[in-house]
Amino acid sequence: MVFGGSVLQPYPIHVGSDRENRKSLNMELGSAAGNSRLAVASKSLVASGRTVQSWIDALKEPTKRSTVLTIDSHAGNRAALGNLLEKDGYRVLNAAGAADALDILHRIPVDLVILDMILPDVSGVDFCRGIRANHRTELLPVLMMSHFQTADHEIACITSGADAYVSRPYHPELLRVRVRSMVRHKAIVDRLEESETILLALAQAVEQRDNITAGHCDRLAALCVAMGMAMELPAEHLMALHRGGYLHDIGKIGMPDSVLFKKGPLDEEEWRIMKTHTIKGEEICRPMKCLSAVLPIIRSHHERWNGSGYPDGLAGENIPLLARMLQFADIYDALTAARSYKPAMAPTDALRVMQEETDRGWHDPELMRLFLRLKHENVRDAAERYAEEWQDVQVMKDSLENLRSSILLY
Repeated sequence: MVFGGSVLQPYPIHVGSDRENRKSLNMELGSAAGNSRLAVASKSLVASGRTVQSWIDALKEPTKRSTVLTIDSHAGNRAALGNLLEKDGYRVLNAAGAADALDILHRIPVDLVILDMILPDVSGVDFCRGIRANHRTELLPVLMMSHFQTADHEIACITSGADAYVSRPYHPELLRVRVRSMVRHKAIVDRLEESETILLALAQAVEQRDNITAGHCDRLAALCVAMGMAMELPAEHLMALHRGGYLHDIGKIGMPDSVLFKKGPLDEEEWRIMKTHTIKGEEICRPMKCLSAVLPIIRSHHERWNGSGYPDGLAGENIPLLARMLQFADIYDALTAARSYKPAMAPTDALRVMQEETDRGWHDPELMRLFLRLKHENVRDAAERYAEEWQDVQVMKDSLENLRSSILLY
């Protein structure tokens, strides 16, 4: 590096005392003989009195305290448990029953629930089942406690969804170890959820770069989940469809702007590049195990029933079912939305085009019949109205269930 006409070699910065850092810095700077500006710079650096470690310390964030919710009808039990946990640095919240606990879980992020098996308003076993049934809390670790020491009670607790069982009277050190282990596991789960959130944000960023397609992912997720509900698919498949609605085109983040935003039809080479977005999207999401069910949607949502699609030329039922389902929602929304190269098509015209394509062998005929049963515009309107709330698939599912009569033709 050239500085003021002198050539400088890189030098190491050592973490140590002010005297050590000053000595090391002066030795290195002294080797650049005659450079007065560097001499002034060195004096200003060491005169600040800051060590390298002090700068590192300044960047450290305050340690986050994990939050533990204890649910027990006996004040004495809550107090004893609270004192034990607070000494270990946890933030402790207390609830005397299920109603208070639900209010806290609704308002405050919690890292662990310690739950007594006997509660005044509902059994601990039923309360735990409720936690597991709610998408917002299904991954929240639960430790259940009880004065009962039989195998049957422990089996009942674990079967209800509790992650661990501790009988009273408990050994304090054993409880501490259990709590530390469960909180550590929760932190790992949180990091995975943060990674998924980042991917979803990236997918929406791709969409938002083009204002013309704004809301496309929201509408796709809603249409896919509505189809899944009509088919009575289990919750994990509805979750995959919901995520697929947002992530199916994430591979477009790797497409050149000249291709992605071209006004007009793509030429042969541009089309070859565009078709790689399905493979690139799968590669982006593959490292996350929690998205394994979404990978077939991302890769295969442009396959065709007769084998003429891409990227693998799959045909018929060899095309993953969830990918086939998303394809219908994707095509319908593309046809009924205005784009840079075409005006929006009326819903009836869009359905006619989709039926013609199905007759041509492009789409699954059975799913086409099912798609025709949906009140598509009602679903799309609801998706736009509840866009923020429906980021949560459970909220979307509950809303669609309430709107079932207005979104499905029988």
